[in-house]
Amino acid sequence: MAEMTTLLAEPRSAVGKGANRALRRTGRVPGVIYGEGQPQQLVSLEARALRRELQNARFHSSLLGVALDGAQLRVLPREIQLDKVTDEPIHIDFVRVSAGATVHVEVAVHFLNEEASPGLKRGGVLNIVRREVELVCPADSIPEFITLDLAGADIGASLHISHVPLPEGVRPAITDRDFTIATIAAPSGGADEAEGAEGEAGAEGTAAG
Repeated sequence: MAEMTTLLAEPRSAVGKGANRALRRTGRVPGVIYGEGQPQQLVSLEARALRRELQNARFHSSLLGVALDGAQLRVLPREIQLDKVTDEPIHIDFVRVSAGATVHVEVAVHFLNEEASPGLKRGGVLNIVRREVELVCPADSIPEFITLDLAGADIGASLHISHVPLPEGVRPAITDRDFTIATIAAPSGGADEAEGAEGEAGAEGTAAG
């Protein structure tokens, strides 16, 4: 697991649209921390620091620290509201995460060995059904990504979550079916084109022999 990032926060007491607008004019973003059966904590964060962290593609699935009033809280980002015009963050929700907790997170899928896929070599197309998969995992062991190996996948192949090796203690949130991650589709000319390309390759091999 990557080193946990810590965001500096300050408590806030004023609520409402007017108070939040005033807070944002000072370069801060209002937020709330909830969960674990504890009262909500109203906070604000420096807008510049939050924008920097939002550049991380894994921000929504990363365990974070929030430094508040001398304490360090462990949280996960839950909902971020962005300005419709500027895309600047205008509010953020965090959920508390206690030691030993299990969390639901969306984790990116990385595809390996495309060059070793017979289907892709023959002009097939990788049709990605899910670029991210919701996983249930220990908060302290959230994987950065999961991998799907395409080696040996031919045209017509359907690759499911069962083809993905998951770390110990990690499981898919969907448990009632072996859902599809990706397929290898025929090229735009259809299966006949792929078969023709294969035949041409075989003929070339014969001639070369």
